[in-house]
Amino acid sequence: MIKLNSISSPISCKVNNVFIHVSDLKKSAEWYSNLLGIPYVSEKVESPVYNIPVTSETGLTLDEHSFDKDFKLQPSEHVLFNFFVSDIHEAYQFIKRNNIKVVKEIEQIGDFAYFNFQDLDGNVLMICNC
Repeated sequence: MIKLNSISSPISCKVNNVFIHVSDLKKSAEWYSNLLGIPYVSEKVESPVYNIPVTSETGLTLDEHSFDKDFKLQPSEHVLFNFFVSDIHEAYQFIKRNNIKVVKEIEQIGDFAYFNFQDLDGNVLMICNC
């Protein structure tokens, strides 16, 4: 096992940005905007990437790799990250009403609850109440 000396590391202890690889930037930007209940302005979506205007320190960027002709999209079958909700059941009903594919039903472990769903490209995401 390699031991790292974290005290002298130049790397900040924070996740700066999450990238989601997509096949159609405008469609995905609209889909994620609708998912998060934020305005979608198509004129602001410019290839190859679009930064979702999130309200946290960690950014969310959609990337369609339009300048990388050798890139082959391979959607993640594993959870990339989670969106926080205060009411897991309300969020679940919202996902179902919008015909978004749920790939793991709500799992409740004490006060903790989550479920997994897919975006337009099949990337697996999680909604969690913690």
